[in-house]
Amino acid sequence: MTYCVGICVDDGLVMIADTRTNAGIDNVSSYRKLRLFTLPGEKIFAIATAGNLSISQSVISLLEEGLPSPETGEPERLVDMPSMFRAAQLIGRAIQQLNAEQGAALARANVSADVTFILGGQVAGENMRLFMIYAAGNFIECEPDTPFLQIGEHKYGKPILDRSITFHTGLHEALKLGLISMDSTLRSNIGVGLPLDLVTVKRGALVPETTYRVEADDPYFRDLSDRWSAALRAAHIAIPDPPYF
Repeated sequence: MTYCVGICVDDGLVMIADTRTNAGIDNVSSYRKLRLFTLPGEKIFAIATAGNLSISQSVISLLEEGLPSPETGEPERLVDMPSMFRAAQLIGRAIQQLNAEQGAALARANVSADVTFILGGQVAGENMRLFMIYAAGNFIECEPDTPFLQIGEHKYGKPILDRSITFHTGLHEALKLGLISMDSTLRSNIGVGLPLDLVTVKRGALVPETTYRVEADDPYFRDLSDRWSAALRAAHIAIPDPPYF
């Protein structure tokens, strides 16, 4: 169980992921689910993962070590990819390879092999892009009309983003709204938990602007949570009572 969000606005990219994994009520742990792959000044890829932890970790390892090219047989790593589209294809191939190797054994053990990835980033010479890659290896791309993608336990955080995020939202405002979305999910779903990992990337920079881990005692995040709760209480109190009595 997890919650990850990617937001792609005119100014750049925001990616946030929680770290909680749950293999039963007595086996709750924290694992990093947000990874960066960079060649500074050339390309930057940020990947968030949800689903089967062993499959998602193996996909990341394949992306680091390389998958055989269908054309040449030579290993292709994520940082070798010449475009965001090719990077999304490579992640899809890695998922398909692992499903072919391990899917049947996992099914016999009654273990779900489902994984979902969010890939965001930019390659020099092309636009910043944001993709969601599914367990079958297929993927969709984020569009300016709805400039965010979510994976995992997204239902509690989605209304915040639906009402507030546009393509022209500033990068730091987008980060704030992403954190509010995370806070709303943390309040309502025990399967999502701190710490949170986040990264912001300015469009065209090809290096991260910010990488940060939000711990349980983070003063800004605690203040954000308190202020959001107070703002919601003030808002509902300010709305007139229903005239149905």
